Amino acid sequence: MGDGEPFRLADVAREREPERYDLHRAVLNPQLPRMLHAIGFDRHYVRAEGAYLFDEDGRDYLDMLAGFGVFALGRHHPVVRQALHDVVDLGLADLTQFDAPVLAGPLAEALLARVPHLDRVYFGNSGAEAVETALKFARYATRRRRIVYCRGAFHGLTTGALSVNGGADFRKGFGPLLPDTAIPFGDIRALERELAKGDVAAFLVEPVQGKGVAVSPPGFLADAQRVVHDAGALLVADEVQCGLGRTGDFFAFQHDGVEPDLVATAKALSGGYVPVGATLGREEIFAKVYSSMDRVLVHDSTFGSNAQAMAVGLATLHVLEHEDVVANARAVGTQLQDGLVELAQRYELIADVRGRGLMIGIEFGRPESRRLRAHWHALRVARKGLFAQTVVHALFHDHRILTQVSGDHIEVIKLIPPLTIGEREVERFLAAFADVMAEAHRGSRLTRDFARTLTTNTLGERRQR
Repeated sequence: MGDGEPFRLADVAREREPERYDLHRAVLNPQLPRMLHAIGFDRHYVRAEGAYLFDEDGRDYLDMLAGFGVFALGRHHPVVRQALHDVVDLGLADLTQFDAPVLAGPLAEALLARVPHLDRVYFGNSGAEAVETALKFARYATRRRRIVYCRGAFHGLTTGALSVNGGADFRKGFGPLLPDTAIPFGDIRALERELAKGDVAAFLVEPVQGKGVAVSPPGFLADAQRVVHDAGALLVADEVQCGLGRTGDFFAFQHDGVEPDLVATAKALSGGYVPVGATLGREEIFAKVYSSMDRVLVHDSTFGSNAQAMAVGLATLHVLEHEDVVANARAVGTQLQDGLVELAQRYELIADVRGRGLMIGIEFGRPESRRLRAHWHALRVARKGLFAQTVVHALFHDHRILTQVSGDHIEVIKLIPPLTIGEREVERFLAAFADVMAEAHRGSRLTRDFARTLTTNTLGERRQR
């Protein structure tokens, strides 16, 4: 070996940090830094802890987005962080590909303990991969080709998952996709009509849709389970975002008392460190897919069950159980929703507050007063969903709170903060949101500020080219 300079990751991070957005423009997705700069979200975060991000000037930002749900335990939870250090220090003989990974069994057991009606687990690397696994297993086990899914659903962006994605903007230009069928969310009659055709392998559903935070109507999942099984098909629950405590129960389908045949989960299982996806299923489904030694690798992933992912998964489940995180999500979620419902009674631009636990949607709608209605319509003509974007912009720039519009062309803000937040974070958000709503009802400053940011930053970028 040569005597070259030692590799120090801290030096790379420190030295290249000022270039982060320029490097992204040069060698990664160039539209990401452009978009962030246009709306003024291109901050230089240097540290994160719990529910907070910190920029180079030491200012804190309340993170009500949690990396799209990845940071259910907040950032850098000490138990998960220590588990990652420990597994690296163990120096395990990992990913030999001809071995039974030592930590995969305990993590599978820990997951299945929460859902006694399921028997086996397949580990992959992401939510989309967990969904892809469920699609393949359902098709193989039933010997049928078609999957029914719901409009407004989001199940991932790989080709199979994209075929059951309810967002036309995501699907455009990537066809032909798999021959699957969308029905309105909550429409049991539409589901029955599709099942009657006899070629449906499974009904894939998010108990709480991530895109618009739509909660499955009372009784829908139970009815769906009945008609799906009567037709010889499978019920598949996508719990990639709404699972692992997010809704105040371990899995969101447990609110409805159903027992899906396959369950896909991911995001929070990572502990915020190592990507991991899991597909849980019934014995008879796995037995059909892995029916002989000849089929041992018929569905597999090179990095599936790697030691680092299994370690953070085990640590995450330990924290969820021993620190009462799920109960906290239920209690704090109720507190946050109650506060938002109270604000909705004061501000007519708030059309609905919905969700479960700490998965909450705030929908804006057409106001009654003539003055506000004229401004609302002007924004809608410019772009549907623009008002919600002005609210997100104001929360960030005026109050240092990170949120997101729940989907393109919809007037919904989604809140999916860490499940570990408490009264301090709830009060900060409610006070900030009330301030933004009061400003929105006073006049058009939110729109002017948003437009000014877009214009100034976009023109500035053009001059730099």
